[in-house]
Parts: sequence; C-alpha cells; structure tokens
Amino acid sequence: MNLTLFVVVLITAIVLVVAALGIARLISPRSYNKQKGEAYECGVPTRGKSWMQFKAGYYLFAILFLMFDVETVFLYPWAVTVQDAGIDGLLNVLFFMLVLILGLAYAWKKGALEWK
Repeated sequence: MNLTLFVVVLITAIVLVVAALGIARLISPRSYNKQKGEAYECGVPTRGKSWMQFKAGYYLFAILFLMFDVETVFLYPWAVTVQDAGIDGLLNVLFFMLVLILGLAYAWKKGALEWK
C-alpha cells in the first residue's frame, strides 16, 4: 500500500514538473538581442567591466553565518520537546553541538572569521 502511494506521488510530481516546463516553454516570449546579454544593475547602464573580483571572505563569512543560523532552527524543536526526548535526546543534541563547535573552531583556526 505505501509503495503504491509512493509511486503514484512520484509519477504525479514528475508529470506536473514536465507539464509546467512544457507550458512555460510554449507560452514564453522569445526575443534574442544584444541588450539581453548585458549585465543588469538596477536599470542603470554599466560602465566599464561588469566582471569584478570579490574577496572570498565575504562569501565564506555568509556561509558560516547561514550554517550557525540553521543550527538554531534545528535546536528550537529540540528545546520544545526536551522533556519528552529524555537522556537520549540530550546526548544527540550534545553530539550535534560538538560537531558544530568543532566546525567553528576549524573556521576560527583557518582565519575565516577575521576581516583582512
């Protein structure tokens, strides 16, 4: 019963995605010109080269922020059900926190948290 339901849901999902892509391809406007290939920056025409090199530190800092922000999202359900989880739930969360603290220590050691 569960396998049949899974197959039906999977086939329905595939059909809906293919149908949506097909309909979008059929009704979308097609106009190709030189202006379409240019970089768009808030409606202001670009001056000079639009390809600029950015420091990887910005991206690394943002990824680290997202990682520890998502950590709090995972900790919230645990905090709500902490009494029902018991000692097993506590050990699981302590292991989760240990992995995240080790990741933070590694990033700190590599200098990912310092602006240079």
